[in-house]
Amino acid sequence: MSTSTPGKTRHTIHDDPTLGALVHDLTQQVPHLIRSELRLAQAEMTEKGKRAGIGIGMFSAAGLLGFLGLCCVIATAILGLAHALPDWLSALIVAVVLLVGAGIAALVGKKEVAQATPPAPEHAIEGVKEDIAVVKGEHR
Repeated sequence: MSTSTPGKTRHTIHDDPTLGALVHDLTQQVPHLIRSELRLAQAEMTEKGKRAGIGIGMFSAAGLLGFLGLCCVIATAILGLAHALPDWLSALIVAVVLLVGAGIAALVGKKEVAQATPPAPEHAIEGVKEDIAVVKGEHR
């Protein structure tokens, strides 16, 4: 016997979907959910890429303006030395100082690059090799 209240229907066990129906629904909905998540991730990455591009452009403009400012400081140094020395000698002195600075920076950079080679992540590779050995049962 089923009694029902006005506006409400009685819930019976026959109304529940079977396990097979639930699994079927799940297999239909999971690919759709994954595609939706991928589209969302793509949209998010596009937005972040645009923002990163604008930021990189602003950093580039700042670098260019900083370089031009440095050029003005160098010209000022040449003009300042020109009061005590001939113009050509002032320019030569400033140029030699800049070239010595460039040489030192190149040597330090070469040393850093040499320490960074080979570019493979050696520690991570060694860790993966150890993990594989443990999974295979070969303990080192």
